[in-house]
Amino acid sequence: MSAMSVTTFGPPDAPTVLALHGLTGHGKRWAALAQRHLPDLRIVAPDLLGHAYSSWAAPWRIEDQVAAIVEVLDRHTDGPVVVVGHSYGGALAVHLSRAVGDRVPGLVLLDPAIGLDGARMAEVAAANIDTFYLRDANDAFDRKRSEAWWEVPEEQLRTEIADHLTTDAAGRVCWRIHLGAVTTSWSELARPFVTPDPGAVVRIVVADKVQPPYATPQFIDAVIAGAPDRVQVHHEDCDHMVPQSRPELTAQMIREVVSLLSP
Repeated sequence: MSAMSVTTFGPPDAPTVLALHGLTGHGKRWAALAQRHLPDLRIVAPDLLGHAYSSWAAPWRIEDQVAAIVEVLDRHTDGPVVVVGHSYGGALAVHLSRAVGDRVPGLVLLDPAIGLDGARMAEVAAANIDTFYLRDANDAFDRKRSEAWWEVPEEQLRTEIADHLTTDAAGRVCWRIHLGAVTTSWSELARPFVTPDPGAVVRIVVADKVQPPYATPQFIDAVIAGAPDRVQVHHEDCDHMVPQSRPELTAQMIREVVSLLSP
């Protein structure tokens, strides 16, 4: 049995896109994008380790996530696929590209979080621990609205709460994620960045309202230097939740890369 639970959208015989969510997310978060903007593509959307319905067993390093994602590729895809990754999912997409080469000939990186400052990540991890438990669904809504979800349509935020909010064995309200897995992953984001396989076509969306940026200039410059004819960078005046707040742009980027790589 696979370590990762997988949700799929779209026709089974359509071109396949592997979609990797960010920290604290889950595969069903791609539903609105898939069903409303990419209904003709097959979207394979796993829950990362420590998230939603995937295994919560340690370890949770980048290497462990990538190994489990490769297993998803083996079980749910046939041939090369485009990978779209948001935030931490973008970092995993890059590491996956390095690991499997031409199995992933195209990447769409949505405000990828990779190679970040260690002191900043320590602060974020500590804050995550302090705010992990919630009072109720209204508290969850208000907190999301005060953070990067302020641009996301209310309908999608309500769906997020219905799909992903839970009560643990002690009766505490929280998201359906393992606290240790998420805390560990903030540390993983402070590792030195790597760049995609130089043969990959890469599109990067930078959310310019995120300051300091998750998609750092150093990372972007290194990606461009590795394959300048294959990389394009788009700056968008938005906050971090690019797939939810900018679905048309996200779909456009995915379709572009799928089209470029179609036989």
